Amino acid sequence: MSSSNVAPGAGSTEKGPEIVIYTTAICPYCVAAKNFLKSKGQAWTEIRIDLDPAQRETMMARARRTSVPQIFIGDTHVGGYDDMIALHRAGGLEPLLSAQ
Repeated sequence: MSSSNVAPGAGSTEKGPEIVIYTTAICPYCVAAKNFLKSKGQAWTEIRIDLDPAQRETMMARARRTSVPQIFIGDTHVGGYDDMIALHRAGGLEPLLSAQ
């Protein structure tokens, strides 16, 4: 089962690549990742792997990791929350978000 969350203002100007976040219900880093993306005006598709075991297998195949969150921007695997923040601090996140 997947759910979508559209942050306020997301998509109102340019549409960037699709953002997919694999999460669980009791994951503080998942909440932090979604809050960070929301602060950037981004929309994402959230896939709850605790509700759908098949999606857990898909996430593990795509990310080669078992922890959540696992964040994908377009075809790029960003990693988890810490990875996304490190990418942001290094100046690499905004180009990914603005890619068409």
